[in-house]
This record gives sequence, C-alpha cells and structure tokens, in this order.
Amino acid sequence: MRRLRRESLLLSGHLMSLAALQRQDPYINNLLDVTGQVALYNFNSKANEWEKTEIEGTLFVYSRSALPRHGFTIMNRLSAENLVEPINKDLEFQLQDPFLLYRNANCEYTPYRSVNLCFFLFKYLRSVFLFVYL
Repeated sequence: MRRLRRESLLLSGHLMSLAALQRQDPYINNLLDVTGQVALYNFNSKANEWEKTEIEGTLFVYSRSALPRHGFTIMNRLSAENLVEPINKDLEFQLQDPFLLYRNANCEYTPYRSVNLCFFLFKYLRSVFLFVYL
C-alpha cells in the first residue's frame, strides 16, 4: 500500500513538472530524467576561476515532438530566468568529476555541480545523443 501511494505521488509530481515545462515549450512530450538540485557555473578566463551564476534548481531532461528532439532545462529557484538548452550535434559534454561540463553553440563551457549526479547524467545524455544521431 505504501509503495503504491509513493508511486502515485511520484507520478503526480512528474505530471505537474511536465505541465510546467509545457507552458514554456508546448513541444515537450516526455520527461526522461529529473534531478533535484544543480547549480550553473561559468568560467571567468580573466580570473581563471569558476563563478557561480544565479541559476540553480531542478534539472529536467526531456524529449520533444519537434526538432530538436531532446533538451534540458534548469528550473531556476533564484529567479524567473531558467536555463534551456537544446540537445543537438553542436553540444559537447566532458566529465571532470564532480563537474559535468558542456559546450554549447556559443563555444562556452558551463559546468553542472551536483553531488552523485555527474557521471549518471553524463552517461544518460551520451545515450540520448547516440539515440538521436544513429
């Protein structure tokens, strides 16, 4: 009984998150993965250091019914500015534990810092790329 209630609560939360994402992008049709807390950092080449941005919150990896077929979003808890990144051939990933770095079309590296998440997320996103481009 407890397990059924827990699964029901998870499904309810999943559906609410999906609906919130679809208000921003109506082409999102499925949540592939969710993690509770990530923070976005940018590299300051002049100071040669990582700087935390004002973007942190829940990370959603999703599929879409239109191109690009996959993407990820950080629903920001600090402001109304969310990070939305399409997953396409121009996106590169690099794991530097405990960071997951990605380079977008603007040729910027951005890391995600999240305890016990980086390798799983890296592996998962790599599998999305293999699915999309093979």
